[in-house]
Amino acid sequence: MRVSAFQVIAALLPYGKIAEAFYLPGVAPQSFSYGDEVKLKVNSLTSVHELLPMNYYHLPFCQPMGGPTVDHENLGELLSGDKIESSPYVLRMKEDMYCEHLCVADLGEEEEDTTALKKSFFKAMKNKDKEKMAELREKGKIIRDKSNKVAGAIRRGYNNNWIVDNLPAANKDEDETKIVTRYTRGFPIGYMGQDSRPYVYNHVNIEIMYHPVETAIGKYRVVRFTVEPFSIKHDFTKDDETEDGKQAYSVLDPIESCHNDDTRKHTNYDGIKTRLPQLAYGEVLFTYDVIWIENLELKWASRWDVYLTMDDSIPASIHWSNIVNSFLLVLLLTSVVASILIKALKRDINRYNRVPSDEEKADDQEDFGWKLVHADVFRPPSFSPLLFSVAVGTGLQIVCMAFLSILLSALGFINPSYRGALLMFLILFYAMMGTVSGYTTARLYKTFKGKRWQLATTLAAVGFPGIVFGIFFFLDIVAAAHHSTDAVPFITFISVVFLWLGISAPLVFLGSHYGYKKDSIEYPVHISNIPRKIPEQPWYFNKIIVAIVGGMIPFANAYI
Repeated sequence: MRVSAFQVIAALLPYGKIAEAFYLPGVAPQSFSYGDEVKLKVNSLTSVHELLPMNYYHLPFCQPMGGPTVDHENLGELLSGDKIESSPYVLRMKEDMYCEHLCVADLGEEEEDTTALKKSFFKAMKNKDKEKMAELREKGKIIRDKSNKVAGAIRRGYNNNWIVDNLPAANKDEDETKIVTRYTRGFPIGYMGQDSRPYVYNHVNIEIMYHPVETAIGKYRVVRFTVEPFSIKHDFTKDDETEDGKQAYSVLDPIESCHNDDTRKHTNYDGIKTRLPQLAYGEVLFTYDVIWIENLELKWASRWDVYLTMDDSIPASIHWSNIVNSFLLVLLLTSVVASILIKALKRDINRYNRVPSDEEKADDQEDFGWKLVHADVFRPPSFSPLLFSVAVGTGLQIVCMAFLSILLSALGFINPSYRGALLMFLILFYAMMGTVSGYTTARLYKTFKGKRWQLATTLAAVGFPGIVFGIFFFLDIVAAAHHSTDAVPFITFISVVFLWLGISAPLVFLGSHYGYKKDSIEYPVHISNIPRKIPEQPWYFNKIIVAIVGGMIPFANAYI
């Protein structure tokens, strides 16, 4: 029995309300009972001042028992530099925790001031003292080998990117006057003090909001994840190991959350503002509080709204103002171009429609206006019809890829909760649209009466992807040299090459086969055998000036 698409849609219509219950299509919520473990995972460290992300455990942070385990990641996550791993933080649903001791980590030695060393090196270089330069270079190498990685990461502005139930951590920043929560870029691993020394955030308040599941009693869902970092100098001593083999510590000058009686309360800014901060060197005790907050208004289906709107940090009126400005600018430019075209066409049509006088008949009236070039509009390019055909085919392939990606994004199948989805779908759609590129290239090249159809098809299959892959390979080598998580694993390389040569390239040849079997494109006007001579143009019609002005107009439309 054959079932049509309309019958399937009609059968699913009664369940439309069920589909509305979820904000993101294809994503199932995870529910927890009281005391269930809620995993906290760590992603790569990122910085707005650095191009390359850094592996979280590249720094000497606390690790889980048995070492961290890497999450299964899709192609998009691997290509975008994500590396999601397990963490030693233990969270249990609805169980508040106070001053939990994570571990003591040795962050390295205090940084040395290299100002005098640099001055001495430049002085030796000015005097061309090679022996002194070699001595200072060796001394600098020793200092660099002993360099404090955490302090260096703090100076470069690296941020933590933690994840709980697929929600990225928001950063809660508190001082004496205000409390600000940011929902982008994670939270910093430390800060630079007024004395220009690096301080590490060694205590965090992990605040998690949960919402009770209406359809299941005793089940809860995570709807918000916020981290408030603090830098607190803990004086501590080692105790005996616990039953599970973990090292125990005693804090000699405990903060309020470290008290073992009923007076303890969660860490806040007022409670630690008189405490000394922790410098980013030596042995450091890392601690954390866990705060569970019930939120009856915020539902799981809307938990991503605050990330997408950035907590309304930019008012909606500004967005609408930009939209109106762009719309008016497009309308203005369209009106100007349309008025010029209409005026020129009306003048030409009136001239050709009026009855010619005896003098005009005697002079054998010549073509005027747009008819001057009508026989040259569809003339093949003089430089390289082959490259032009390949460029058009590749461009149409990219347009189809973009259209399908935007369509799936609008339907909600490509969404923030599906990490790496956008990049993965872009690559897959590009490979699948190889038939479009091959067909367009072949049909257009045949119309231009090209003979090297094998070369045209090969260039369509490997030209643009080869250039992109070459750039990607070079950048990957740079990322690997800097030990960045942007470096793509070898298996991922094989996957990308397979998508290119195993799927995209054969589809290009398939499309090309059908394109060459089709008849040439029929032009609506005749093409003259002799190209019309182009008269000398004024300076403002120079190719470079036209390219600059042509690029400025859409840029102004998008950004003004």
